[in-house]
Amino acid sequence: MIRICLLGASGSIGSQTLDVIKKNHDDFLLCAISIGHQTKKISQIVKSFPDIQMICLQESHLLTRYQKKYPFIRFFSGDEGLLELIENCHCDMVVNALVGFVGLKPTIFSLENDKIVALANKESLVVGGEIINDLLSRGKGRIIPIDSEHVALSKCLSVDSLHVKNLILTASGGSFRHLSRQQLQNVTVNDALKHPTWKMGDKITIDSATMMNKTFEIIEAHYLFGYQYHHIQVILHDESYVHSMVQYQNGTYRLNISKPDMRVPIKYALYQGLVPYRTYLIDDYHRLSQFHFHAFLSSRYPVIKWAKVVIQERGTYGTVLNAANEVAVSAFLHGDIAFLDIEKIVAHLMKEHTNIPHPTFEDIEKVNIVTRQKAIDLILSRYL
Repeated sequence: MIRICLLGASGSIGSQTLDVIKKNHDDFLLCAISIGHQTKKISQIVKSFPDIQMICLQESHLLTRYQKKYPFIRFFSGDEGLLELIENCHCDMVVNALVGFVGLKPTIFSLENDKIVALANKESLVVGGEIINDLLSRGKGRIIPIDSEHVALSKCLSVDSLHVKNLILTASGGSFRHLSRQQLQNVTVNDALKHPTWKMGDKITIDSATMMNKTFEIIEAHYLFGYQYHHIQVILHDESYVHSMVQYQNGTYRLNISKPDMRVPIKYALYQGLVPYRTYLIDDYHRLSQFHFHAFLSSRYPVIKWAKVVIQERGTYGTVLNAANEVAVSAFLHGDIAFLDIEKIVAHLMKEHTNIPHPTFEDIEKVNIVTRQKAIDLILSRYL
């Protein structure tokens, strides 16, 4: 039985992970969780998973209240509490379903402590890919992706990783995939949150609309599978049933097909790839008449260019990309900036950044703080 520590239990990925664990309770034991602002969910989670021994809360002022309510559970709080949770719960696997920069340190800490990390936190690899791959190269821990695209690639490469020409990530195109650049100028937050095929959290839904989500996934694919930028491509796929594919030198494609349900890749990750799955080898994916594919235009989704910079320049560019985007997306969700201002803020801060090669975690933390403040100042100045 695998003992699991679930970080981000109340979010979209976290909630679906709980579903998978519950349906496979003979194989998994949930021993610890972290909860953000949605603390009202604790009661139901604890009721459904009585083996939970430890919980980390985001807000320290709630510790006393919940410790009194659940005296048989040990509570922690804050960012350091996440590390204490991992250290003390004696888990085999950490499912990192946190959103944002906060997920990086728990990923690093888990690997340092030789844990299996089922990773849904994109920012870990975007920001700390060099540090993480250095740990993995030294035999510290293991990473298994949860993203549907990277799970699909993992499945395809597990079947055949010889003579690969390109990794091809599929993208839905997001909430505004049928709109022109001109039409994007007046879109609303409510419009942006209406994803055509996936039900996700607010932040990742906005990232899907800007295509920052796919930008991050290109960077993730680079660090996970070792392919360079020019061998990682993106195509648009309306239905989100083909979750990515591998193109071989002989012109054939291997792909993974399943309905857009995150429980499928989550189950793959929890079972560490040891689940039945099927891939399809075809000559031309356009012949799949039930699905629709379109060329990806970087002019329509200009943030995609930053993936090349992060992969080729490395250093702290990933930190800047993520920090600028997090602040900008939050500002858009709060109605402080327009949708297209997200791209402008990211571009401004990426262009002015002086890179730090081979950064330490402390370097990354400093750049993260400075970039966030610069993004805030940019928004407050209205100079966009």
